Amino acid sequence: MNKWLEMQVFAQVVEAGSFVGAARTLDMSRAAVSRYVSDLEARLGARLLQRTTRTLSVTDEGERFYQRCRDLLEGVAAAEAEITAHGGEAVGPLKVNAPVSFGILHLAGVWASFAALHPKVSVEVTLTDRLSDIVEEGFDLAVRISRLQNSSLVARPLATARMALCASPAYLARAGTPVHPRELAGHAVLAYSHWAGGDEWEFQGPDGRVSVRTTPFLRANNGDTCRAGALLHQGVVLQPTFLVGEDLAQGRLVELCPGYRADGMGIYAMYGSRKHLPPRVRLLIDFLVAHFAQPRWPDGA
Repeated sequence: MNKWLEMQVFAQVVEAGSFVGAARTLDMSRAAVSRYVSDLEARLGARLLQRTTRTLSVTDEGERFYQRCRDLLEGVAAAEAEITAHGGEAVGPLKVNAPVSFGILHLAGVWASFAALHPKVSVEVTLTDRLSDIVEEGFDLAVRISRLQNSSLVARPLATARMALCASPAYLARAGTPVHPRELAGHAVLAYSHWAGGDEWEFQGPDGRVSVRTTPFLRANNGDTCRAGALLHQGVVLQPTFLVGEDLAQGRLVELCPGYRADGMGIYAMYGSRKHLPPRVRLLIDFLVAHFAQPRWPDGA
């Protein structure tokens, strides 16, 4: 049963004034047109057309139903025309999700710049370090910082995030400077609570992979909180250079355990599907890729 096609055929019969005329316009056989109208009447339990061998007239019920059909058909035609007219133009609302610290430091100005280029777009940004369900929560796009796992989402790489193990000079003068990751077990640690490894921190070095279990005195679900503690000389942090790169470059923090590196993470634009991707989403992804084509923060190395 194709209700939409039934309505189209019925409306065309009314407008053509005959089954033959409707069949010609719709490029169907007269028998097919008659069958669609009969099926529609049977489903509705009402006669919409009065037929004789010579004349065809619309019943009162048929006239009311025709007006409803006409409104629906014209509404769909207008919607299709609007989409087609815009073509590749960015139009409509964009709902975006991004991590808190990265969103404030490196994305805050991006949205307004994109909107200035595409004035028919409205952007709604939600910052959270919680792993949101993009599809379930209705986001068009999410910026994610992760080691990419198998996912039903499509991921477009934007940049990479190197992880830096560091502390302030004043803390190191007080507590000593670790030269091997295993020495972290004896140090005050401020930990990011969403870190995939939890309290187990892993590094790659000249003697292979090294794992050390830390004992954080502070856990926070936001990297800026950990960074603030490190700048107040409270302990050691493992944070991405997009957050602490400038501190390392200015000497406010010192990178520890030279020769040992934690695995980095990718920064991605993630979205639900490549199929029928709205122009506004595609153009925003391209804008983000171009924006991060050049380094946006000191690496700190």
